[in-house]
Amino acid sequence: MAIRILLADDHKLVRAGLKMLIENDASLEVVGEASDGNQALHFVEEKQPDITILDIAMPGMDGIQCIKEIKTRGLRTKIIVLTMYEDENYIKEVMLAGADAYIKKSSVDSELFKAINHVVRGEVYLNPADSRALISVLRVGQDKPDDNDPYSILSPREREVLKLHVRGLSMREIGEHLAVSIKTVDTYKTRMMEKLNFTKKSELIDYALKYGLLSDKS
Repeated sequence: MAIRILLADDHKLVRAGLKMLIENDASLEVVGEASDGNQALHFVEEKQPDITILDIAMPGMDGIQCIKEIKTRGLRTKIIVLTMYEDENYIKEVMLAGADAYIKKSSVDSELFKAINHVVRGEVYLNPADSRALISVLRVGQDKPDDNDPYSILSPREREVLKLHVRGLSMREIGEHLAVSIKTVDTYKTRMMEKLNFTKKSELIDYALKYGLLSDKS
């Protein structure tokens, strides 16, 4: 019986490329495609795929929220996060949320099938470089209390929108930089402001400065 896979990415061309790559292997079958997190969650419930390949940046419900909701609902699907982002804090957020594998879109050709083989055996997959990065960021996190850690408040994508916003980029420019729509940027900004209980841009700037979110390493 073929391994049943759900694809969730807001870019149609990405989904098409993944489907073509996956279905070259007769042991794999794409059973559905979702363009946002809410649709992905619905399809996981409806189609019960063995594996869900999920992007982080999606409109409505982002990938990390979707993972958490899948876990909360007890849905039995292995989750492979496929993303363009390389920041080690994304790896941390994704794996802590409950993902089974994390791979970058730039290395999908060489790593996707490795990740699939690992997760169907009940194993976690990270390449060696990402494993070292995750260990490093977790060790750093041990030195900081949770209430002083901005990553415990904002998702990685919200943090990225914050950084670009306080640097003066417009909603359109942020959308172009992150390859998402203006509507999606506005959703992240609104959610971010609600989490922080802020109403003014000056509060965002103070917050970004306090936690060093404007530094090159943030």
